[in-house]
Amino acid sequence: MTYWALKFVLSPILRFLFRIRVEGLEHVPKDGRAILASNHVSFSDSVFLPLVLRRRITFVAKAEYFDDPKTAWIFKALGQIPIRREGGSASQRALESAREVLERGELFGIYPEGTRSPDGRLYKGHTGVARLALQCKAPILAVAMVGTREAQPIGQVKPKFFMPITVRFSRPLDFARYADRADDPTVLRSITDEVMFELRELSGQEYVNAYAVRKGVAEASEPGHVAQIEPLVMPAMAAATG
Repeated sequence: MTYWALKFVLSPILRFLFRIRVEGLEHVPKDGRAILASNHVSFSDSVFLPLVLRRRITFVAKAEYFDDPKTAWIFKALGQIPIRREGGSASQRALESAREVLERGELFGIYPEGTRSPDGRLYKGHTGVARLALQCKAPILAVAMVGTREAQPIGQVKPKFFMPITVRFSRPLDFARYADRADDPTVLRSITDEVMFELRELSGQEYVNAYAVRKGVAEASEPGHVAQIEPLVMPAMAAATG
């Protein structure tokens, strides 16, 4: 209930403040499970993707937001999944929660790069997105966020208003042919690379065949956990912090 109330209030405001264009929205299934795999170039990606969807989407959010009383209530109210970046059992629980979302026939959002791009280029994807798709028998839609980096560069709290923002959705990518090879690292890598290629085509970004670095620390070489998914923040949180 809170999710839709906040979206109802914020959507017209954000559509007035930015020139938002959506392409390929018809590819998002009207019902049933699906994974939306997005590039990540700005904090505001987390605002505009939920904004343009007609269905609810669930993401993971870093556990620090749930630890802070000032932000915990909003994330709990929106049903987001807490995750600690250090991995371990907490990451496994987040992975299981992601499966529950998909098994309920809902949309789950993920950033395959694992963190925001430090320079606007598209980086190598982690294979958690492929693992989820095969284990849950869910199609993947690549989602390109274009213009969000210019509207709100990393480190800039206040966005630049009236900037053009484009959100592009690919057709569903079906990997059912690999259903019996869900634990094969080669298959997981192949699926992830196909998703990243689609993202490159949609976004026009230069591709870097290396994992993105977060806060000066190199990411793990080939993670298998949802711990490598960059946390997403819902529109209400963006409004509260912006």
